[in-house]
Amino acid sequence: MLKRRDAVSRIAMLVGGVFSAPTLYAMEVKNTGLIAEPGTFSLTDIQRNVVAAVAEHIIPKTTTAGAIDAGVPAFIEMMLNDCYKKPEHVSFKKGVDNLAKAKFLNQSSDAQIAMLTLLEADTNELMRSYSVSKVKVGDNVDKDVLEGVGGVPFWRVMKELTLLGYYTSEKGIQGSFVYEPVPGRFEVISDMKPDQKSFAY
Repeated sequence: MLKRRDAVSRIAMLVGGVFSAPTLYAMEVKNTGLIAEPGTFSLTDIQRNVVAAVAEHIIPKTTTAGAIDAGVPAFIEMMLNDCYKKPEHVSFKKGVDNLAKAKFLNQSSDAQIAMLTLLEADTNELMRSYSVSKVKVGDNVDKDVLEGVGGVPFWRVMKELTLLGYYTSEKGIQGSFVYEPVPGRFEVISDMKPDQKSFAY
């Protein structure tokens, strides 16, 4: 059975796209059991509420579990504390505090989404200063990595850790994939039913 620690190291292949260097570093730290800067990061209750609300907007609850049900907010805080360095600690808290000051939690759902949409656009501009390089993430597999000066912006880390936490959780996997154990030979399944989930092998 695939352990969560192994899943964390392979999640880059699952969600695709370009990961930031600190997130790939965090995956490696988590995989090896090392701790980057122990005990240097924690959130207040208000900050936790903001993180939970944002995570739920990224992966909302529908017919499947949302980010909160999958334990993503606690995962994000744990990963930042155990596996990220100070630049990301600073940029993440700054982003959370900016949302708190803007009364994010007091807004309607539509207003919250509008705020996050603007944040996404601003982050896209900030990320233009980052360069793309390639690192080896597995046998014969290279992964694009974003590297830049200073901490990766809050929104980028937030999205990466939300996806990472969700798709390495039991509820996230159960909600997104169908697991069919193969007792004998491997057979390619070509007939997919409408709205059928992908298969996890």
